[in-house]
Amino acid sequence: MTVAGLLLAAGEGRRIGRPKALVDLGGRLLVERGLATLTAGGCTPVHVVLGAAHDDVLAAADLAGATVVHNRDWRTGLASSLRTGLASLPPDVEAVVVALVDQPLVTPEAIRRLRQAYDEGAVAAVATYDGLPRNPVLLARTTWADVAAQASGDTGARAYLRANPDVTTPVPCDDVGAPDDVDTPEQLTTLRRRLLAESRP
Repeated sequence: MTVAGLLLAAGEGRRIGRPKALVDLGGRLLVERGLATLTAGGCTPVHVVLGAAHDDVLAAADLAGATVVHNRDWRTGLASSLRTGLASLPPDVEAVVVALVDQPLVTPEAIRRLRQAYDEGAVAAVATYDGLPRNPVLLARTTWADVAAQASGDTGARAYLRANPDVTTPVPCDDVGAPDDVDTPEQLTTLRRRLLAESRP
């Protein structure tokens, strides 16, 4: 089964002061971290949706192996990036794992668990932490039209998942990562300290 990866990385990062794709964490840009996570989780192909500072991201980041998709409507919110990304995927892709560039503590194992849920028959699967649905999410192709239609503003697949709990499989990922966002300079500082502490013997 062909399960693609889709990394949404088009925002301007207003609160953090620069596009999140260009934020450095532990010596790697967040967009590079997201691409590596999806790839290591077994997704292929991986499409990366860029928008704000599109050319700067291409110049600064190593996105080898990814297909870069330009969302020219990025100012309208995350939903447009999701729709643009879904529309860009090849016809042989049966499902996609959607990840956000600003959640760098998501791990390849979380991606693999979502893919396993799909292998076992899930139509949609969502990573949960402390019992709460977060990201990433997996969406079978049969859901894409409805997901795209219900996405609005900065709300992506959440509207579809909430409206269709009967086909949404929760996948606990507490033990293999965290959904922490990088929205502000303070959150970035906290994550940098956490990674530094974890790297010490």
